[in-house]
Amino acid sequence: MTRVEEWPPRAAEGAVAGITRVSVIVPMRNEEAHIEGLLADIGAQTFTGELELLVADGASIDRSVERLRAAAVRHGLPLTLIRNPERLIPHALNACIRRARGELIVRMDCRARYPRDYVERCIAAAEETSAWNVGGRTIPVGRTRTERAITCATDSPFGGIGWTRLAGAAGRVEVDTVYCGAFRRDVFDRIGLFDEALPRNEDEDLNFRIRRAGGQVIIDSRIKVFYTPKGSVAELFRQYSGYGRGKVDLMRKHGRPLTVRSLVPLAFIGTLAVLAPLAIRSDRARALLLAELAGYSSCAVGFGLLAIARRRESLRLLPHVVVAFPALHTGYGSGMIRGLAARGS
Repeated sequence: MTRVEEWPPRAAEGAVAGITRVSVIVPMRNEEAHIEGLLADIGAQTFTGELELLVADGASIDRSVERLRAAAVRHGLPLTLIRNPERLIPHALNACIRRARGELIVRMDCRARYPRDYVERCIAAAEETSAWNVGGRTIPVGRTRTERAITCATDSPFGGIGWTRLAGAAGRVEVDTVYCGAFRRDVFDRIGLFDEALPRNEDEDLNFRIRRAGGQVIIDSRIKVFYTPKGSVAELFRQYSGYGRGKVDLMRKHGRPLTVRSLVPLAFIGTLAVLAPLAIRSDRARALLLAELAGYSSCAVGFGLLAIARRRESLRLLPHVVVAFPALHTGYGSGMIRGLAARGS
């Protein structure tokens, strides 16, 4: 990653300047528990220009649509509701982008909460850097015991999701991908829309294409997103299994791994799968297996303690954090294995 200095607005080709219209796009499916909070955040934005809200609903079977309409009226938001019969995120995003009229397209997520200055800070970062995509630090926030444990696990370098790598960075930093993001409108004219052949990891693919085309993807540490993690370890495992399988789709599309770190869970699962049967008959394999498990357990406990201390959680949460780590890693690794197996079939 590259540190981006606090430069003044530069006169780059296609630079964004004087943004007065913003399109907020949201994929939605069965999010009745979160939609009110999201629209309250959008309605409270300090941005004073023209803001439109486009939501693509993936055939929700709960009260998401009903609550969405009511919340849009309550918060005075101009809502465009779009049907997404395919139910997949890239289809939802593309349907919204095709209808969007804003100079900046800001993607938001139903399970996230946004400060009042979120849109304004995205505009400032886009105008001042000419980056093709800008995003902020994603801060996981849990309410239940399991959500809080998963929050500690993901908010740790050991279980680290993309946002944790820049926890100590100040200012703006060039990165390979960001969560959600705010895009200059002409980005999609230059490189195309989200790839609908990728049911997962569509954002990582788009950001890779941005960088390959010569654009920048930037995180501004002053832009913050608060994200609610999954509510159970089983859901967490399924979520990261999907991410792992999606990573194989990206590798197949681009002919190489996009990042080396994405291969670590696969290596972990692979070594366990090789050493476990060998350990039955081989003392050396048994010693290697025990060493690997001991090292992993030590990291899980150590990083779990650090995350708990940093987030000022109770030590009683430690066993739950330690359980969340292997759910992340084995889910991701097994998802990659399933993706590789499907590719070879």
